[in-house]
Amino acid sequence: MSSPMPSPGPVPPATAEPPPSNSGTRLDAVFRGAAERIGGRLVRWPWWAQVAAVYVAARLVSACIFMSAALHQGLNPWFPAKPDYWNFINIWDARWYESVMTGGYPSELPVDAAGNVQENTWAFYPLFPTLGRMLSAATGMSPAAALILIAMFAGLAASLVVYRLFRTKAAHWPALWGTAFFSTFPVSPVLQVPYAESLNLLLLATALLLVIRRHYLWAIPVVLAMCLSRPTGVPFAAAVGILFLYRAWEAWLEARNRDFGTSGRPGTRRRVHSRNDLWSLAVLTAVSCAGALAWPAIAWATTGDIAAYTKTETVWRGHDLVPFKPWFDTGIQLFGPVLGLVAPFVFVAVFGLFMASPPVRRLGPELRLWCVCYMGYLVMFLHPQTSTFRMLLPLFPLALAAALVSRSRAYRGAVITMFILLQIVWIVWLWAWAQLPGGGDYPP
Repeated sequence: MSSPMPSPGPVPPATAEPPPSNSGTRLDAVFRGAAERIGGRLVRWPWWAQVAAVYVAARLVSACIFMSAALHQGLNPWFPAKPDYWNFINIWDARWYESVMTGGYPSELPVDAAGNVQENTWAFYPLFPTLGRMLSAATGMSPAAALILIAMFAGLAASLVVYRLFRTKAAHWPALWGTAFFSTFPVSPVLQVPYAESLNLLLLATALLLVIRRHYLWAIPVVLAMCLSRPTGVPFAAAVGILFLYRAWEAWLEARNRDFGTSGRPGTRRRVHSRNDLWSLAVLTAVSCAGALAWPAIAWATTGDIAAYTKTETVWRGHDLVPFKPWFDTGIQLFGPVLGLVAPFVFVAVFGLFMASPPVRRLGPELRLWCVCYMGYLVMFLHPQTSTFRMLLPLFPLALAAALVSRSRAYRGAVITMFILLQIVWIVWLWAWAQLPGGGDYPP
């Protein structure tokens, strides 16, 4: 843009407004040109480098938020005020996983004087701390460092598998944006702390990818490992079981159409499962059911108490496990005795409408089934509380649906910005320790 031409005549008074400057325009052009050059280089990278760059950038942003919050951390149960980054991320459940590494699981459930089961390590699945113990023994690093390293690399690997999973349903850019949403989700900082979430998501995404590709038998060892990382085995078994029934019904319809010489509506034909595919899917369903019960069975065999796992899990909620009831209790607590009873039904109805929306339908039956079964599992067994936000991470396929809502870069950029701001809320509100008036603090 050229400078304004000087006008003839007397010099304007000093109080007149100066002519507009084009320095801001030039600065804007410089930044825009730099962004285009960086974006151009990124586009030429292979897909795995693009995904890794997005994920690492997201984790660096989260690290900055962690370090800023640590500067304001006061007295707490674990370390002095204003801890460094490594101490700050090694709290809450990370200390329990470290206890599993160093002390294992009790052969008898600890109880108080009244016979009530106390908090203990049976609530924490064994795969993550076992890998940490192996890495620590092989390298000599501390248990905390081993768990952090595994969590960070598992999170990076999970982002790569999530992208490959999204590519089965969308082109490169929507899949990359969906992976960016996954990497910046408000609770995604948990992927870089010594929690089992990153390992579980790696195994879950791999299992879903193998199911979509119909490599059902190859998915079996992955599913068994997943069932020993976090409690996602029950909803996964339900999802593949329903998928088996759906695929068997499709095969039956195809066989009936062949018998009657019909082929259905034009353009609706698809690759129907063969008999071998159905048998493989049936085997995966059976193994998934067994895997979902493996950890409670191990706790029973070790302690002699058939309900050892569920008794331990319910210690943190303060009452016995009663399906669905906690959601109504929380509804009444938040909205009163009338609206509180209606709130869970409204929540389920809204979620059902969301799952029927066009962007979510593009995910296909496998991913939609997983999301429905996992949310059903949460509604049936979860006690709604502050940890619920973290437990929503396995619904990560919905990140792709969010990216498919609009191709607008303004929309997608706004989502990323909102997620990062909510990361600040999550870390400052829930991760940082601030004692409540009655003692303790809300868990992240």
